[in-house]
Amino acid sequence: MRKLLLGLPVLVFAIFAGLAFVGMQRDDPDGLPSTATGQSAPMVQLQQLEGHVPFAESDLTGGGVKLVNFWASWCAPCRAEHPKLVELSEKGIPVYGVNYKDDPAKARAFLADLGNPYTLGGADPDAKMALDWGVYGLPETFILGPNGTVILRVTGPLTERNMATRVLPALAEAGLSFP
Repeated sequence: MRKLLLGLPVLVFAIFAGLAFVGMQRDDPDGLPSTATGQSAPMVQLQQLEGHVPFAESDLTGGGVKLVNFWASWCAPCRAEHPKLVELSEKGIPVYGVNYKDDPAKARAFLADLGNPYTLGGADPDAKMALDWGVYGLPETFILGPNGTVILRVTGPLTERNMATRVLPALAEAGLSFP
C-alpha cells in the first residue's frame, strides 16, 4: 500500500504532462476556439454611446469584410491595440466598436484622445451582446466575411505578430489584399 501511495504523485504528474502535450497539439495553441466561427454573426444588442451611431445586425451582413471590436477605456490592452484598429480603418476596413461595461464619459474621452477608428459603434453596458458573442475578456475582435459570417476571433490585443500570422491571412482569405 505504501509503494502505491509513493507512486501516486508520479502517476498524477504523468497524466498532467500527457494532457498538456495533447492540448499543445492544436493548430493554433494561442487561439481560443469560438463556436461562432463559420456561423452568422451573433445578435447585436447595443445602446447609444453619445456622439456615435450604433450598428445593427443588417450592417454586418451587407457589403464587404468588417471587424467587430469589443473594447473599454479601462482596458490597458485596448489602448495598446488601438493604433492597429486605426490603421485598419485607414486602409478602408470597416471597424465596428462595442464599448463594454464602461463609463460613457470615459469612453468618449478615450476615443477623443486616441482617435475614433469605428465606422459605427455603441455601448454594451450590461454585457448582453458580449455574452451572445462569447466574449470573455477584452479586447476581442471578430473578423466577418462579406455575408456576415464569423471568419476569425482574436482574443487579446491586435499585435504585429497576430496581425501577420492570423488577421492579415484571414482578411486575404475573405478577399482583401494589402501592399
